[in-house]
Amino acid sequence: MSDNQTVDDLTYSYIDETGRMVRRELAKEVLTKGAWATILYKYQDIDRKTDDFGAEKAAIVRYRKRQGIYKRHKEFAISNAGQARKILETLSGWFPAEP
Repeated sequence: MSDNQTVDDLTYSYIDETGRMVRRELAKEVLTKGAWATILYKYQDIDRKTDDFGAEKAAIVRYRKRQGIYKRHKEFAISNAGQARKILETLSGWFPAEP
């Protein structure tokens, strides 16, 4: 990796040791940039039984940049649409839209 790595270079897609994509990133929203970056990803994992990509999920990933390279520090996966809606509902209640 380059010493000039940026948050735009980061991805949640994952290719396993056989070269097969087992997680594909569908969307990405950069929440914060800098030495500590936070990114919200929308993604799908492959179902190893059917070899098809499964339900859409989301993950919030926190990265720390050291010596010019971002390393994953912490991660929280939102495993289903119901959980995502509950998080959205709760946060909307805590932080209502400004008039």
